[in-house]
Amino acid sequence: MGKTLILNASPRTGGDVAALLDAVKAELRGPVEELRLFRARLSPCVDCRRCAIEPGCVIRDEMDRVYADDFDGVLAAAPVYYGDLPGPLLNLLSRFQAYYMAEAALQSPIPLRRKRGALILTGGGHGGPEGALRHARQLFRALGAGGFEEHTVLSLQTDALPAREDKAALAAARALAPWLEGKV
Repeated sequence: MGKTLILNASPRTGGDVAALLDAVKAELRGPVEELRLFRARLSPCVDCRRCAIEPGCVIRDEMDRVYADDFDGVLAAAPVYYGDLPGPLLNLLSRFQAYYMAEAALQSPIPLRRKRGALILTGGGHGGPEGALRHARQLFRALGAGGFEEHTVLSLQTDALPAREDKAALAAARALAPWLEGKV
């Protein structure tokens, strides 16, 4: 059973994202590491350009847990803010600049293990998730994680139907566990 990394990009501990994550976590049997991005000590890329001179990022923070690349599945879970991912998840995405520079400037790509990706998005209001999905695609590509498009759970319109009452979304979230652990 592989290790699953959860990138929890919700600021709320008891909100819609938490309800769907609880459903997934109840089904996961292997090791799980959860990075709560709103509480993490995680800097965005500061454009120091050190990664154009030597491989890797010089910033030492909780991004090192992601850079360790010791997981087989990655689950990103976030509320949709104004049609996009929340800032802390975009900050994390910006830190993959070090991977880009290793390939583009140093001609020495940083090898990534192939892994399985899954996504949970929640949102109220009237907007759609298109911007969030576009950035999620970039995130999973940077992580070397495939399959998230087929393993995405949406619970939108949570103003009217909170995720903890969204039976279809809860069932879909539970079904992510076997995918993330490589059982299907």
